[in-house]
Order: sequence, then structure tokens, then C-alpha cells
Amino acid sequence: MKLNQICQKWPLLFAMAIGVLALPAISQEIDATNTLTLDRAIQIALENNPEARASGNRVAAAGGRAYQAKKWTNPELQLSAEDWPVSKGRGFSDAKQTIGIAQTLPYPGKKSLDKQIGGAGVKLSEAELALRRTELVRDVKASFMKVLAYERLVGVSVELVRVAESSAATAQKRVDAGATAYQEQLRAEVQLEQTRTELTDFQRELAIARQIFITLLGTNMKDATLVGALAETPNPALMEEGTECLLARHPGAAVAQANLARAQLEHRRERLEPYPDVRVGVSGGRIGESGESIIQVGLSLPLPIIDRSKGKQQETWANVRVAEAELQVVQQQLLREWVSARNRYQTAIEQVSKYRERILPKTSEALRLVQTGFEQGKFSFIDLLDTQRTTSEARLAYQQKLLEMNIAQAELEALIHPQTSQSFNK
Repeated sequence: MKLNQICQKWPLLFAMAIGVLALPAISQEIDATNTLTLDRAIQIALENNPEARASGNRVAAAGGRAYQAKKWTNPELQLSAEDWPVSKGRGFSDAKQTIGIAQTLPYPGKKSLDKQIGGAGVKLSEAELALRRTELVRDVKASFMKVLAYERLVGVSVELVRVAESSAATAQKRVDAGATAYQEQLRAEVQLEQTRTELTDFQRELAIARQIFITLLGTNMKDATLVGALAETPNPALMEEGTECLLARHPGAAVAQANLARAQLEHRRERLEPYPDVRVGVSGGRIGESGESIIQVGLSLPLPIIDRSKGKQQETWANVRVAEAELQVVQQQLLREWVSARNRYQTAIEQVSKYRERILPKTSEALRLVQTGFEQGKFSFIDLLDTQRTTSEARLAYQQKLLEMNIAQAELEALIHPQTSQSFNK
């Protein structure tokens, strides 16, 4: 599922009036410079997030190491003067003078494995970059939705404060007129203070959510207006996907596989280390006294008597076993995360549906009946306050359940469809 399908509908905006008002969907493409859609936010994060940029540079660094690994060492220029007489009247011209070149020839198979190890390092860095991008897309989506949700919660809370202020004012007038007891005024004022406290809490959470969101973007867009909406309907495809696609496509598994492949190559390479590289050289010159031309050929190689690289071989073999275990750990962790996110998604779907289809209609109807009954003298002002409070809590809870569903959806998408993050790099 593409990321822009998450933001297709506006959620329901609740007011204290009867019923639930449906808001129309709005376009995700806004040309105003001070607005951000979800797609644009993801693009900005992928381009500017410091961790994403660092991962990209690690790929470049791995490419440099891979390029260097296939190169031989530089040849050596050798100049020598031997048998230099130091007796009176004789000097450098009477010495044996030679000039030549020496080159180290690696044991067959070493450079080939060095090249393969370099390529494996590039694949590992690319897999780590893909993993970081997938996690970044997931985090940006979740953070974007949190900002939208808390903006909605703040908006609803502002309306609730206005209603509570109106109720408190009405209660004071009724007390002043002697139409009711002072208890009603106190009850209304307590409810007003509660709604103001909730509004302050939501404003604080909104500020925190926006700060986290801006940090993820990696650029200063703190005044940008987010354009989008929480998804109110679930994505059935996320519930149908199995674990086989999870382990086959997730970058986390790819990182572990690439790490194992590199460890295996490094072990193979270390097994060749005891076989020595040969150093050959050829030089030419003359013998000083006679002026006769000469050619010298040299060959040297280390004797693997003291150091046969057994410790390094043991280390690389242990690294292979570590990489195998880490691959199993990653696979198990991905499965646990998938089960957890799937259960939370399913629970949130059920709760959102219950609030939308059962709880909200009932609270709205209860509020309508109590308001009508209060006007007719059938219910007390306390009954009206209690019903208003219950309705307010239900509306706020619905927004929070929507947020839980959207965050769980973002986590499932990152687990099952991680390749969606790559589309934002084009």
C-alpha cells in the first residue's frame, strides 16, 4: 500500500451539537510554501535527516573500500650502491650501482576474496541504508499523525472549554436568580477547570509532537501547517499478508543476511592468510671498477612458522557463528513486532468501529435527550453536566483510538511493505 493512501479522508470533527459532522477530503497536493503533506514530509526527511544522510555516506565509504580492496600494492623503486670502496682516491663511481623495481604478488585467491568482501560490505551498507529509510518513513508517518491527532484533540478541547464556560455562566445565573442550589455552580466550575486542564495537557503534547516531527525532518519547518487526515478505515491488505513476505522483504533481515555473507567471506579470506605473498624484484646496473653491466633478480617470501593466523581464523569463524545467531534473532524479532503490531491494529480497528458505530451515536442521542428534557424541566442541570462530560470524553477517546490505529498501521506497513520508502527517493 502506498503511503499517500493513508491520507484519503478527513476524520469526523465532533462538536457539542447533536450528531457527527463529516468533513470532506482535501487534496494532498498543496502549493503553499508553508504547508506540508505527508508525502512531502517524507521526502524532506529522506533528504535532510542527519541519520539518513550518514547512512548514505556510509554506502559511499563502503564503495571506496571495495574499490581499494581490488587494487594491488604499489611497486617499489629500488636504488642501491654496494661494495662502495672507501680507500683514498676511490668513491661512488667504483661501487656496484643498481636500479630496479620490486612488486609483491598476493597468493592466488586473496585479491579475489578481498574484492568479494568489499562488494559484501557495499551490500551491507546499502541494506542498512534501506533499513534506516524504512524506519524513518515509519517514524515520520507516526509523528505526522500524532501532530494531526493532537491538533484535533486541541480543537475539540477548545470547543469543550467554551461549552463548559457557557455552562458555568448559566449555572451562576441560575444560582443568582435563586433557581437552583449553589452546588450546581460548583459542579459546573469543577467541570470547567477539568476541561481547561485537559486542554493544557493536549497543547503540551502537541508541542512535544511537533518538536519530534521537526527533528525527524532534519530542517527548520516548525511553522509549517500539516495538511492531511488520520485514516478512519483500516487497510484489509495489511491483515492478509503472511510472515513469509515479512522475512523475505524486510531490510532488517537483509542487513543480517548481508552481514552473514560478509563474515563467511572474511573467514574464507583468513584461511588463505598463512599462505605467503611473494615479493619479486628485478634491477639492473653496473660494476663500478670494471663498468660491466649486470642484472639482478630477487625473490622473498615470509615463512609461516611462528604466525599461522590461527587466532584470526578462530575469530572470523566465531564471527560467522555470531552472524548466524544474529540473523535468527532478527527474524524472531521481526515476527514478534509483526504479531504485536497486528494485534494492536486489530484491537484499534475494533475500538474505532465500536466508538463510531455504537458509543458516539448513543452519547450524542443521550445528550440530545437530556438537553430536551432539561429545557422541559425533566432533568436537572447536574444531569446535563454529567451527560456533556460523558459525551466529551467519548469524543476525545475516539480521536485517541484513531491515532492508535494509524500508528499501528504505519508500523505494519514498515514491516510488510518496506519498499514503499524507496519510492520517495525518486
